[in-house]
Amino acid sequence: MIDKLLAVLISGLSAWGGYVLFLRGVPVLSEVLGRSLFSAINFWPLVGAVFGGVVGLLISPLLIKRFWQFTLWIESRLNKIPMSDIISGALGLTIGLIIANLIGTAFSHLPLIGQVLPVLLSIILGYLGMNLAVKKREELVAFFTGLPWVGSKEKNKEKASMSNIYPYKILDTSVIIDGRIADICKTGFLEGTLIIPVFVLEELQHIADSSDLLKRNRGRRGLDILNRIQKELGMYVQIDSRDFDEISEVDSKLVKLGQMMKAKIVTNDYNLNKVAELQGVPVLNINELSNAVKPVVLPGEEMVVHIIKDGKEFGQGVAYLDDGTMIVVDGGKKHIGETIGVLVTSVLQTAAGRMIFAKPKALERAL
Repeated sequence: MIDKLLAVLISGLSAWGGYVLFLRGVPVLSEVLGRSLFSAINFWPLVGAVFGGVVGLLISPLLIKRFWQFTLWIESRLNKIPMSDIISGALGLTIGLIIANLIGTAFSHLPLIGQVLPVLLSIILGYLGMNLAVKKREELVAFFTGLPWVGSKEKNKEKASMSNIYPYKILDTSVIIDGRIADICKTGFLEGTLIIPVFVLEELQHIADSSDLLKRNRGRRGLDILNRIQKELGMYVQIDSRDFDEISEVDSKLVKLGQMMKAKIVTNDYNLNKVAELQGVPVLNINELSNAVKPVVLPGEEMVVHIIKDGKEFGQGVAYLDDGTMIVVDGGKKHIGETIGVLVTSVLQTAAGRMIFAKPKALERAL
């Protein structure tokens, strides 16, 4: 029904246009070509109206189709804009047009500027008013409602939305075999969907079928870890079937998949970590997480350790904390096999982890 009304409207406007065109054009042509050819001048506007109506009727389906496409495009764009932006934009546009009208009225008596200036002012001030009102909508709400304005609210929204940019976490082979990923999932610190690429599964299966006993056990352990994550820990695990035949290296495939899915790669491979970061793919490194959660030890603190072997330098003994941190005890070689109290002298952070240097408390008292 609406399409028929639009078709009638288009035909009517086209007929009116044809009538006006022939009404004004025929007298001009009659003067140029001779009045004898267009003696019935009053007849030609009717011909123009009929011609315009027919043309409008023929092109109305195309125009109506374009009209509906345009309205759908406008509707889709408006649906993406918050209602607060629409209201504030309309308010700003109204204020801008009012100001433009007031200024334009002051110059309306001028011959040429009085006709051009109001149009320019309406366009410029209308756009500025709409743009400023959208950007300052929170301040406008605070002004009209009397509520306090929190300037960091928009920034907080942006930070909150940033956490959802990378909802997918891609697990590589090394981190699955490592096994610590299951404990991290159990604590609830790892959120989102865990992606297992099909080429990683194939690599795990290949390792699990290896003739080497150690590799076979590691591969089977990795498959058991995946099963535990999915069934026991309740994490959502998704198998991604995309494979990149043109790429031979598994690490390169992981980086490519991370770029396509806008996902983070979970790994403990140092080289993969660096390659992914160079190509703009975020990485969650299990080793970095492990180092970050280790207890902080400061020089001067006391602790009790068990010396298990001698160190590289003369007279040194080596002990380990529960998290695997190495403690080098100067003068601790003679205490191998003993549990003694030591005093921390320095802490060294290396790429391989954290090392603590200490000396026996008894030696400290003697000094």
